[in-house]
Amino acid sequence: MSNLNQVIKYTLVNFIIIISTLSVDAQMAAILFPQDSTVTQKIALTTEQTVVNHKIEPKTTIVIDTVINPISISPEINIVNADIEKDKNIEEQKIIIPGFDKINLDGSSAFRNKETGQILTQRDYNQFMSELDSTFVIAAEDQIAEDDYWSQSSVNPYKDVEVPSPFVLLFDQNTFTPPIDKKMVITSRFGRRRRGPHRGLDIDLVTGDFVRTVLPGKVRFVGYSRGHGKTVVIRHANNVETLYAHLSGYSVKVGMVIEEGAIIGLGGNTGNSRGSHLHLEVRYMGVCVHPEYVFNLDGSNTIRGRELWVSNTWKNPRSHNSYRQSKIEPLCTEHHAIAYEANAPKYYKIRKGDTLSAIARKHNLYLREICSMNSIARSSTLAIGRLLRIR
Repeated sequence: MSNLNQVIKYTLVNFIIIISTLSVDAQMAAILFPQDSTVTQKIALTTEQTVVNHKIEPKTTIVIDTVINPISISPEINIVNADIEKDKNIEEQKIIIPGFDKINLDGSSAFRNKETGQILTQRDYNQFMSELDSTFVIAAEDQIAEDDYWSQSSVNPYKDVEVPSPFVLLFDQNTFTPPIDKKMVITSRFGRRRRGPHRGLDIDLVTGDFVRTVLPGKVRFVGYSRGHGKTVVIRHANNVETLYAHLSGYSVKVGMVIEEGAIIGLGGNTGNSRGSHLHLEVRYMGVCVHPEYVFNLDGSNTIRGRELWVSNTWKNPRSHNSYRQSKIEPLCTEHHAIAYEANAPKYYKIRKGDTLSAIARKHNLYLREICSMNSIARSSTLAIGRLLRIR
């Protein structure tokens, strides 16, 4: 056994742990610190004392699974009394990162660790986030296929692909992870709105809040997109993709395979945005699907089915109102989807010169029927461009 006293710097959840004596034999040292490779190990740190207002009790053991690149570690902090052990039973390596609350400290932005209460300045917080690039890498076989439509430079590489309707979304799990840490407040839903069709879900957040992937997958796109601002697109199994827009920063890179719940970036207000929020989209081969048709947002965090058939109603924003929640009816078989599509609501766009009576006659409806379907009176003023339900 040989003693190894080394000066190591490692940033974890914005706090610094100082402990005494790092002992490891020569064989373990060769495993942990190779000359030209990154290794994945499980490290158990037993603390004797802490600094920077960290509130962990003495003698507490913290277990972290992470990817360590010894070449990039700079020598500033002495680490002593740490037991380093290899766990051969680990199938996936990860770091668990708690959430932060953005606060105002003496007129400046700061961030409070929800678990420890530690407060970080904006500069320290940004430095921590910049070191997350290698976080949440799954040390497992890549199961997300890269096909002819795998593009790192385009948000939607399927522009020339015609997807038949109905189509099916297949999932290999029953639950998902919410994209933000706090309670979700939806400010705009999938549907029509004054500025045009809205093909996603807007979720309120504060700039700097963590944004997490709802499902495991592989990062396909990271970059700035017109309208969406800073954007991350993740491809999941069976050609399902999720898009996260209006971010203020990224913590993943293209090609990374990430686990469900991994931090992919920070919430923001970039692109065509009128306030800080997360714009979340669910896509299948470039076609946007109503997110609430897929994900149950009642707090159960469940996926509505392992086999979900998507009819025109659930991919057309004009069939929904972005200012109120739609009634969700999952379609679990192709037969059900075809029957539903045949009886799906139809809409008519009001043109100059139209009257309610003329629209009703044109579509073989009684005036009272068209008024009832649209919750309007016979004397209501018709706005050009508005959609009237006619079936």
